[in-house]
Amino acid sequence: MQLTSVAQAAALDFDTIIDVRSPAEYAIDHLPGAINLPALDNEERARVGTIYKQVSPFDARKIGAALVAKNVALHLEGPLSEMTGGWRPLVYCWRGGQRSGSFATILRAVGWRTDLVEGGYKTWRRLVIDALDQPIRAPVVVLDGNTGSAKTAVLQAAAAQGAQVIDLEGLANHRGSIFGAMAGGQPAQTGFEGKLAVALAQLDPARPVILEGESSKVGEIQLPKCVWNALRVAPRVRLVAPLPERATYLARAYADIVADPLRLTRLIDQLRSYHAAEVIHGWHALAEAGDFVALAAELMQRHYDPRYDKHRARQERPVIEVAAPTLAPEALGALARDVMAAAENLVR
Repeated sequence: MQLTSVAQAAALDFDTIIDVRSPAEYAIDHLPGAINLPALDNEERARVGTIYKQVSPFDARKIGAALVAKNVALHLEGPLSEMTGGWRPLVYCWRGGQRSGSFATILRAVGWRTDLVEGGYKTWRRLVIDALDQPIRAPVVVLDGNTGSAKTAVLQAAAAQGAQVIDLEGLANHRGSIFGAMAGGQPAQTGFEGKLAVALAQLDPARPVILEGESSKVGEIQLPKCVWNALRVAPRVRLVAPLPERATYLARAYADIVADPLRLTRLIDQLRSYHAAEVIHGWHALAEAGDFVALAAELMQRHYDPRYDKHRARQERPVIEVAAPTLAPEALGALARDVMAAAENLVR
């Protein structure tokens, strides 16, 4: 099986795509929809690699073959035990070599029509790199707005109503600020890029795609140049919401941080290099008192809003403002419809 594009890889017509690399390799990145049935686990892969370098390639292959046979047997008795005769899997490893070849040989011996990815994961990674080196093929509109304007929630509401969107913060599993870390941590850079490449490949070029305004990094994830360049020049839809509404929304949206006083204290301390000691002390006092709405308002007034304003002063791009008098959950659907209409107007 020869992969020629990200779009093709995302729409493969196989019953199961099997990544036979180690769990550690799979966790970093894998083909869209692939499951992990390792031919060698993390420790076994390291052991075979050490023998290959320190003893001999022959001894490594012999031990590796025994381990692969053992592991494939466990998969046959476990997750593959219910597969019928018509099951058709696609198998790959790092570069389409011994692990996937051995795995596929055993599956074929059972009688399953088993295919291999030529070049393995390295082919997929090369396609991703090539795809992210191209301009975005749909007209980009940026969803802008000061901190607390519910941009991500509105973006998600727009997607639910049929808008074409790419949720960069969702792909990066981060809310894009010092306070933005989320449960589960961020994916590896390569894993993020693979999911982003799939999202870009699935765009309809005749429709606008809405992306939330970001800096060049979302947490520790670096945005590819094709996305960053598009964000810098694209027209914008700007949500304009009153400070009290934004503060109330933030206290609700960041409930995970509000519920962890020690984490909140440490995050506030990360702003010490930007603000006077008495300001930091005041923020700690609000946190200790449990007045999280007032704390959010203070953070926006003193820290985030001035930085947004300074950044915007350097920009000259078409902007349509969408008034958001309330950011209550029940209002987000209507806001999303207003954003969608504004996006269409900007690209006409």
